[in-house]
Amino acid sequence: MEKKQKIRLGRVLSHKMDKTVLVEVETRRRHPRFKRVVTYRAKFKVHDESNTCGVGDLVRIVETRPLSKDKRWRVIEILAKAEAIEVKPAEIG
Repeated sequence: MEKKQKIRLGRVLSHKMDKTVLVEVETRRRHPRFKRVVTYRAKFKVHDESNTCGVGDLVRIVETRPLSKDKRWRVIEILAKAEAIEVKPAEIG
């Protein structure tokens, strides 16, 4: 019997590594004792074969076999690309 793979949604925090991106996944759950909604954040190193992800992109990731020491996830698809804002040097100063 095949084990079901976990699928998560997250935002890309960094894409400085080759074929790897750092993705932050946010989950919101009710605290068992205090009954408040608490935000939990986890960071995963995710395999990006084609180096297409950029910082701020919304991606869907899937759990996979160990690809390296820290990588256990792969990018399935990019759901939304982040908008790049261009600022000219004259506008800063």
